[in-house]
Amino acid sequence: MIKSLDVYLYDKCVGHILLLPGGNTLFAFDKSYEEDPYRPILSQSFLSPTSQLLAERRPIRTRLEPFFSNLLPEGSLRDYLALKNGVNPMREFDLIHALGEDLPGAVRLEVSKETLDYAALREESSSLSKFSYRFSLAGIQLKFSALMKKGGGLTIPSSGVGGDWIVKLPSLNFFHMPENEFAMMTLAESIGIQVPEFHLISLEQIKGLPSLGLLQGDRAIIVKRFDRGPEQTRIHMEDFAQIYGIYPEQKYERVSYTNMANRILTLCGQNGLIEYTRRLTFCILVGNGDMHLKNWSFLYPDGKTPVLSPAYDLLSTIPYLPDDSLALTFVNTKIMHQCTLSLFEKFAEKAKVPKHLIIEVVKQTAETTRKKWEALKTDVNLPPQLIKAIDTHMAKISL
Repeated sequence: MIKSLDVYLYDKCVGHILLLPGGNTLFAFDKSYEEDPYRPILSQSFLSPTSQLLAERRPIRTRLEPFFSNLLPEGSLRDYLALKNGVNPMREFDLIHALGEDLPGAVRLEVSKETLDYAALREESSSLSKFSYRFSLAGIQLKFSALMKKGGGLTIPSSGVGGDWIVKLPSLNFFHMPENEFAMMTLAESIGIQVPEFHLISLEQIKGLPSLGLLQGDRAIIVKRFDRGPEQTRIHMEDFAQIYGIYPEQKYERVSYTNMANRILTLCGQNGLIEYTRRLTFCILVGNGDMHLKNWSFLYPDGKTPVLSPAYDLLSTIPYLPDDSLALTFVNTKIMHQCTLSLFEKFAEKAKVPKHLIIEVVKQTAETTRKKWEALKTDVNLPPQLIKAIDTHMAKISL
């Protein structure tokens, strides 16, 4: 039985995940990583306020540490990939072993050779080779990693490893989700928010999709992976649930937009704060109630210095949930139409960030978003009822 997985960041072994008796797990840093003064950052959650490595770890009851748990998919996607790989979706050690070759960012997992039962590995490797989908894309929505072909079109790789695009399929429950996200990404890009390359395509243009039952639509949105560089090089990233050491099911809890603003200013400087404020204002205006902790991320282009990743998972949730609220608390509310300029002033005071800068960014973003939406809304493949819902919501926002 496999009892230990080596954790690689880029090509460096940084630690080991041990499976203990009773199903508990323990993550331990490798000594070479602990002693390396130039070590790349695995996660902010493993650092003290003074940036010292928190090397002493404790066993986790029946789960992985939050950083690793957040690398795994959630919901129906988790169940689907667990089934395809013949593992129990609740056994996180087994699941991350099965999916460990193409995790988000630059983390990779391999079986530790020192503790390996070779007979068991041969049997397991033989059975795993029968399955097609081994990549892990954190989140709930049905999505797959895909390769762009030279002549156009996309292919889901049979190994589940090496895709450079994310294919996000139509929802099982809500109509026009890809079209909605395409419209919001287009609008965000038009006002200067950094987004990855994206396109809206027909499902017929995607080869190798598994049979997933009845989907609410025939188009998908595809998004270029920003955690992959030229020649499939990896760029490390972590979402804010990982940064705060919070499990995926707590992504709507314990941390506020105020906490995030202070953290981003501290680690990314004023430019990071400006971009964060622009995105937050945009989401309030378009009615995006799903900007939880996993929908904000840091990238580490040089391995050590965090920057905000391009914006992703931008859509308007208001057409589907008319009374939807913000995913996280904004000062003292989650109600979007209560997010006024005066509340943004309180937000700046509470977050200990420059008030004049915040207000200037909010005003500019609100004005530009409204103008661009009027110009774009009839050209972004949205049905009239969705446009009307967004218009009605935007009119209620006093920014």
